[in-house]
Amino acid sequence: MTNPVRVTAAVSKVLAVFLEDPEADRYGLDLMRASGHPSGTLYPILLRLQRAGWVDAIWEDVDPVAAGRPARRYYRLTPDGLVTARLEIAALRQQLDRASGADKAGVTEPRPA
Repeated sequence: MTNPVRVTAAVSKVLAVFLEDPEADRYGLDLMRASGHPSGTLYPILLRLQRAGWVDAIWEDVDPVAAGRPARRYYRLTPDGLVTARLEIAALRQQLDRASGADKAGVTEPRPA
C-alpha cells in the first residue's frame, strides 16, 4: 500500500459497504445509494482507496448502445484492502465503544421521586 488513508466517518461508510459482500463488484451509483454519499464525496474516496491499493477498479466491457447505458466502472476491495478495511472498521468501533463507555461512566441515572 503506497498512500496511507485517513479513515474518516465518510471513508468508513464506503468501506462498510464493500465489507457487506467483499467479493462483489460495486459501481458508483450502487455505492452512492448504499453509502448515502453524493458523487462529489464518493469518487474522491474511491480514488484515495485506489491509490492506497485498497480498491481495484475495472471498466465494464459492454456496448453502451446495446446495453442502453454507459459502461460502468466496477470497484472491488483488493486482498490487502479487505484485511485493512476490517482492521480499520474494528479499530473505529473500538474507539466509539470506548468513547461511549466514557460518556456513560460520567452519567448517573435519575433516581425515582
